[in-house]
Amino acid sequence: MKMTAFTRKPLADCVPELVATARGDKPATLVITGGKLVNVCSGEILEGMSVGVQGGRIAYVGKDVTHMIGEGTQVIEANGKYIAPGLLDGHCHIESTQLTVTEFSRAVLPLGTTGGFFDAHEIANVFGLKGIQLMLDEMRGTPLAAYMQVASCVPAAGAEFETTGASIGPEEVAEAFTWGPDVIALGEVMNFPGVVYGDEKMLGEIQATLRAGRFVDGHFTWPSSDWRLPVYAAAGVTGDHECVTADDVIERVRLGMYAKMRRGSAWHDVAKTITAHTEHGIDTRRMMLVTDDRSSESLRDEGHMNFVLRDAIAQGVKPITAIQMATINTAERFGLARDIGSITPGSFADIILLDGNLADINVVLTIAAGAVVAENGVMTAELAEFTYPEEVLASVHLPQRPTSEDFIIAAPIQTGELTTRVIKVRENHVETIERMVSIPVVEGQLDVNAIEGLCKIAVLERHKGTGNKSVAVVEGIGFKEPAAIAMTVAHDSHNVLVIGNDDELMAKAANAVADAQGGVCMITSSGETLFPLAIAGLMSTEPFEIAAAKSAAISKALYDAGCTLNYAFMTLSLLALAVIPTLRITDKGLVRISPEDGIQLVPLFV
Repeated sequence: MKMTAFTRKPLADCVPELVATARGDKPATLVITGGKLVNVCSGEILEGMSVGVQGGRIAYVGKDVTHMIGEGTQVIEANGKYIAPGLLDGHCHIESTQLTVTEFSRAVLPLGTTGGFFDAHEIANVFGLKGIQLMLDEMRGTPLAAYMQVASCVPAAGAEFETTGASIGPEEVAEAFTWGPDVIALGEVMNFPGVVYGDEKMLGEIQATLRAGRFVDGHFTWPSSDWRLPVYAAAGVTGDHECVTADDVIERVRLGMYAKMRRGSAWHDVAKTITAHTEHGIDTRRMMLVTDDRSSESLRDEGHMNFVLRDAIAQGVKPITAIQMATINTAERFGLARDIGSITPGSFADIILLDGNLADINVVLTIAAGAVVAENGVMTAELAEFTYPEEVLASVHLPQRPTSEDFIIAAPIQTGELTTRVIKVRENHVETIERMVSIPVVEGQLDVNAIEGLCKIAVLERHKGTGNKSVAVVEGIGFKEPAAIAMTVAHDSHNVLVIGNDDELMAKAANAVADAQGGVCMITSSGETLFPLAIAGLMSTEPFEIAAAKSAAISKALYDAGCTLNYAFMTLSLLALAVIPTLRITDKGLVRISPEDGIQLVPLFV
């Protein structure tokens, strides 16, 4: 493979060359001939169409491009294949794929994803604006039409609820928007109660975004029938991915918002949300398909946006409509339809060829910024390496090594039973259930193992060496033997999250990820499985293929120990996310979110 330089010039700078190429006075750099054009603007499939490209942009779309073929023109014979716009992911956290931006690009470009809108609030919770800037710099060296969103909630719920490695407010948001036009929006505003009830910081961030002429993304998890959804929209929030029912989609669209329907590794919301269109007849112009998110393992085994489209089509969506939801709809949501999302003159040349039935979304060739980057599922372009500073590779700061005593839950009585709040995990769902369970107390300690199906769950603060920790109870993990898992991927504050039914193993797992400066460690009596994630404790330094194999090894170790949750790691990593209903855990304790009381710390014992 050869190293390729990828440039995306503003349209204004390309006009003379594009016009000269379109009229035949300047040879095209690349042409595609004889394909079936997927026209997402008109909703048609047009037979016998060709496309002419000059540099990184499309110069001509029509039946015949022979007038612009010169000696140096690369000619691609479509031979009746579908010519479609490159796919866009309208909501993604690259860190959650466990990959760097470069390796993410290598993973998804062969699958037909040529761009996306990336909210780097994971690394922002560890390193603040510096983390976002590093990922933006790396993005700019890839073929992707990559647009950054500024993290809005660092911390997600507020410093009173959790400890993060950094904080971001209105001044930081305003600064980030000076970095360039590819910093496109304010990332999901997870503190929606703060917006509704006039929190100065949250409203200030939104105002800074709107004054910069950018867009605001949402995260509203109260019911769609709640009177506060229009209040949230009044703040300027025009897109939201927290849709889990058809009503969630319908109410957002009615308010002028873009409803994002996700199909991540472990949450399968498209099947229900897409019925807003297939059963209720809602216009799809403001409906988008997104991932939010897919692990490296599921990228390898299932795919990226191509997989999401196939899922929507399987629910009864017309193929061209599904493609619109991952191309032009997404581009229009962010005001970028002039540049991306369609195969039209002047747009960036982000093009995929699809073989066989359109519904199969079988990508056989990917063009990004006018260059062929992948063919038949394999990268053909070599991407430049990006080096992260040493500081980012050493971000786990525990004041002392955890011991088994750290995971004892002391009780206010010596013996008897205590009604205890328990986090119940739901497979393929991001929300949890709050349960009240009577658990025995033995010699002043909560005997969690006395109740079948329960485990301990703990969070250890790892950013500032405060020594903060909390220990609680979780249900639905499924361990059938002594086992523990520890991880520094613990949304969104990304402290050390530990789950297990054996205090000694919990301590060993926590120490293993600390020694690795981040990652995931699964330990049972039969052995240890470690997946190092040294970049901010979130991303692997390894190539995509190796990272995917190590992610799969963690999944297998969890399964072998009895945890059969679908893509279990993705679900478990959300148990510390304090802005998702209903019950979560942070280094400050148990956090409950409800429409009645908003976000609040609650005691373990009732």
